[in-house]
Amino acid sequence: MNNPTSTNELTKEQQILRVMRKVLAAVVKDVTPVAGRPNPLRESTIRDIRECFGLIAARERELAEMLGLAPMRPYYPGEEPKSAKVVQLVRPAKNDGE
Repeated sequence: MNNPTSTNELTKEQQILRVMRKVLAAVVKDVTPVAGRPNPLRESTIRDIRECFGLIAARERELAEMLGLAPMRPYYPGEEPKSAKVVQLVRPAKNDGE
């Protein structure tokens, strides 16, 4: 068996976790009832789904740390500080001779 920290295995595991997260999210989306309708899932099932998402996220963080990758965060436009600075413009006073 290969070393469990090999990059190829971690990459494969990351791919599996990503697909599992997407499929689980799609299932949740498909069974989420419209407003006013009862949820078809039991409370215990909802707790289990949340736990699955938590375990997937925790393992993805562990794998990223093992690879020395920076923590992944969502990017929101406008989140980063602007590099431009606001400059005050002042009109010159008019000369009486013009």
